[in-house]
Amino acid sequence: MDQGLFVPLILGILEGLTEFLPVSSTGHLLLAGHFFGLTQPAAFIVLIQLGAILAIVTIYFTRLALLIRDAFTGKAYAWRFALSVVLACVPAIIAGVLLHDVIQGALWESPVLICSCLLVGGVILLIVDRMPKRVIYDDIYQYPWYLALIIGLFQMLSLVPGVSRSGSTVVGAMLFGASKRSAAEFTFFIALPIMIGAFGYDLYKSRDLIDMSAGLNIAIGFAAAFVVGAIVVRYLLNFVSSYGFAPFAWWRIIVGAAGLVAIFMFGK
Repeated sequence: MDQGLFVPLILGILEGLTEFLPVSSTGHLLLAGHFFGLTQPAAFIVLIQLGAILAIVTIYFTRLALLIRDAFTGKAYAWRFALSVVLACVPAIIAGVLLHDVIQGALWESPVLICSCLLVGGVILLIVDRMPKRVIYDDIYQYPWYLALIIGLFQMLSLVPGVSRSGSTVVGAMLFGASKRSAAEFTFFIALPIMIGAFGYDLYKSRDLIDMSAGLNIAIGFAAAFVVGAIVVRYLLNFVSSYGFAPFAWWRIIVGAAGLVAIFMFGK
């Protein structure tokens, strides 16, 4: 395979594998560039997320269609759920627009910060996963508006690379009474407007930088992210129901610790 096409393919697979896991897809992509030289323009990382977005739409197409139908026929639960999704997305959207250049500048260029966030976030996720909790909400359609807003505030933390969008929202949801499975499922739905907004904003900001070569790389990364992302979405909820989030917490801890060791011992 052409070495030039190999990099976007690997990054697309990594995006699809990690986007919906609480391990930080952006953090993994940036570390792949730092340690292994698998680099693409900053816009590439956001733009290939469209593949992951379509993975959710594909797997959840029937439920999304029913929600839209029920909203247009005046079903209260559908409008209540739509409000919950909006409330969960607004804080991160506002912060993302205001801090866009800072995030994709200094923060994205700090592997120490990314590895530290992976490590600390893994410890927090492990603690929250194992602590005794009383489950109050097990149905995402019954999430009250204030829980959705709390989840949205937690999601703002994910603007820091290495924190993880799904990780921060899962922790916020579980701390305030959501079951593990419903917390993971709610992250799928709130991912749609967040990722579509980020995709559109970065596409606009990078419109002058995308030529035929960059477009081909994005297409390859997009396709890989779609296929792998669909597999992850298809099986993640059952996995979480059986094993919780501890495996992902240990993954974060190992990757973050290994990265910090490499940085401080070998100057990587």
